[in-house]
Amino acid sequence: MGREKVILAPPMPRTTLITGGAGFLGSHLAERLLAAGDAVLVLDDLSTGRRSNLAAVDGRPGFELHVGSATDPALVRELTARADVVCHLAAAVGVKLIVEQPVHTIVTNVDATRVVLDAASERETPVLFASTSEVYGKSEAVPFREDADVSLGATTRSRWSYACSKALDEWLALAYHAERGLPVTIARFFNVVGPRQTGRYGMVLPTFARQALRGAPLTVYGDGTQTRCFAHVRDVVEAAAHLLDRPDAVGQVVNVGSDEEVAIGELAERVRAAAASASEILHVPYAEAYAEGFEDMQRRVPDLAKLERLIGFRPVTPLDETIRDVLEAQRSPSAV
Repeated sequence: MGREKVILAPPMPRTTLITGGAGFLGSHLAERLLAAGDAVLVLDDLSTGRRSNLAAVDGRPGFELHVGSATDPALVRELTARADVVCHLAAAVGVKLIVEQPVHTIVTNVDATRVVLDAASERETPVLFASTSEVYGKSEAVPFREDADVSLGATTRSRWSYACSKALDEWLALAYHAERGLPVTIARFFNVVGPRQTGRYGMVLPTFARQALRGAPLTVYGDGTQTRCFAHVRDVVEAAAHLLDRPDAVGQVVNVGSDEEVAIGELAERVRAAAASASEILHVPYAEAYAEGFEDMQRRVPDLAKLERLIGFRPVTPLDETIRDVLEAQRSPSAV
């Protein structure tokens, strides 16, 4: 007898739920996953995200936008039941928003994370949780390692509420992993920048770009010697997509970002030069921008050894190319 021919059905696409998927980072991740063949469900309340961010994927097969809150247990449970993996990006973001609306920051970040983790744990649906380099707080142990101690400011300073809420989210996610077996990976993102990001909530690079293109002063808070590392969103979503496919990343906290360090004053000069702008660079005391007693970190640089070890990839886009992409996006009539 001849061997019976077996016809294999084509593999079903993975369905990924992205909370906060109409935001800057979420919309780029949605594009990346759809291009790889995933079906993508986006949940966003459009408080900071925008429908226009999803223009490139709207109407594509396998894409759905659901307008609602990640703090809505019934809605999150319904969408999570349809997903093979969850990318939880929904959060209050931006220093300006955090300082002005600390209650919103804490409630949104903690409640949404609890709701998402509860829903995912019902079916042990893997979760990629988006955290932040803010968790490292005032630590001076640069470059920051994922297992290093954190150092936050006093509870009387609302500036630290975001870092504290995201640290609590991390502990909660790891607790779900340890106690309930939920597959969770935590990505600590460092200053992700690129097209579609706005300066509405204090993001420095798009703010500098907009100011330079309009001929307005580039406002540098403090003396400008504080340093940061800026990663192109294209690289960051690539790293996030790889982390989704790495079982050995489960239960891990992983830095995701660039380690190309630049002083904010120098960043302003490079943006001005790339824009061929005659704008002046204006130094503004923190107290004028936020409130008396506002604290900032002098350096924020990630150790990327774990990221490279897990996925064999690290952000590679040079800062000057990132600056050019942000400027080009800011020239668009739709830029905010």
